[in-house]
Amino acid sequence: MLPQNTMSHAHKMKLRWFVTLSTLPLLGVVTAFGIMPQTDAISRAQQTLIEEVVLPSSTPVVGNATTFWHSERIQRGDTIVELLRRLNVDDQAASDYLRKHRSAEVLRRLSVGKQVQAETDVDGALLALRFINNDANQVIIEKSGDNFKTRILPALTEQRVQVRTGEIKSNLFAATDEAGLPDPAANQLADIFGGDIDFHRDLRKGDKFTVIYEMNYINGEPARTGRIISAEFINHGRAFRAAYFQTTEFTGDYYNPEGKSMRKAFLRSPIEFSRVSSGFSKSRFHPVLNKWRAHKGVDYAAPMGTKVKVTSDGVVSFVGKQGGYGNVVMVNHQGNFTTVYGHLSRFAGGIKKGQRLGQGEIVGYVGMTGLASGPHLHYEFKQSGIQRDPLKVALPDGKPVSKEQMEAFTEKTGELFARLDTLRDTRIAKLD
Repeated sequence: MLPQNTMSHAHKMKLRWFVTLSTLPLLGVVTAFGIMPQTDAISRAQQTLIEEVVLPSSTPVVGNATTFWHSERIQRGDTIVELLRRLNVDDQAASDYLRKHRSAEVLRRLSVGKQVQAETDVDGALLALRFINNDANQVIIEKSGDNFKTRILPALTEQRVQVRTGEIKSNLFAATDEAGLPDPAANQLADIFGGDIDFHRDLRKGDKFTVIYEMNYINGEPARTGRIISAEFINHGRAFRAAYFQTTEFTGDYYNPEGKSMRKAFLRSPIEFSRVSSGFSKSRFHPVLNKWRAHKGVDYAAPMGTKVKVTSDGVVSFVGKQGGYGNVVMVNHQGNFTTVYGHLSRFAGGIKKGQRLGQGEIVGYVGMTGLASGPHLHYEFKQSGIQRDPLKVALPDGKPVSKEQMEAFTEKTGELFARLDTLRDTRIAKLD
């Protein structure tokens, strides 16, 4: 460690500095985001609580009151001495405290990649050290007389509403990536409109989507993608719209502007974004048996281990091995419907005969057991014991908004649908 006064005053003044305030908010970063203004309707739907943080007022900088902020990230194999050197801290007392004191152990355990900010005076003496610990809490280590003290403050959390629009050029995921829509929101988008749009076959170049969704932040950093509030998908020139509506204290669903549920009683596909490798047919050449025979289901080509979801609420009627199906799960729904999931590599943990499943729960994972030439899912949809083409059969609808809640639904979602109108008009205006 260099002696405290070995650097010239002029050299020290050349150090890169961020602010000249004696105090600075943690991480002291102000970032501009494209965030949709929080409307009353969205506020009511979200019930978001955002804590207002008041910035400290600036004080005049006089003589040696000048302070400097330096920022570094924890590197693999870092020591306290090396970290302080990179932060331009020249303070033996601070080094001793951070290396030895029990309350500074939170710094010594900080994960690789975490950012640390140090405030020093012109001579390199440490005034404050600030960082986010491994539990996402704020930590402030600051000078207190001749010693130092450590304070741990709860994380600052907030929820922001964001908007993304995109256009299909090849597939849904490529378009959502280009639009900057997080994968969890892209999955929600596919689930919301999956009953009306077959994302395996129906997408066309030029289809468009708009998504209004929640993003949760911790200490100003994005932490988790929240729920889609409302969305629009234009497929083949036809617009599908949905908004989230809370039907009970603990549950809610997505509905179109007329209050019709976006969720069909059955999902169109048990696998997200896979490819139909063999459709429903009365005569198909079997790749393993090498002969022509009916194929009364749909095959979805997907990588080994891809999750397979049950397409509707139901009760498991069979789990195990059965002939050409290999590992197969069969589920009964609403009395006269049955779905079949064959060629699985393995079953979901704990699944058994008689078990009740909710739509979208995992039943197993793609494999190539039984009569299969490669990894894929064989999916069947039976009505009254007769196989139907799941890609063409008319699926029963979910429950609409009740008459008793229709007025509340109209009031709470009207502004959300109006916002989609505004965004669409804005997009069209830009194209013009």
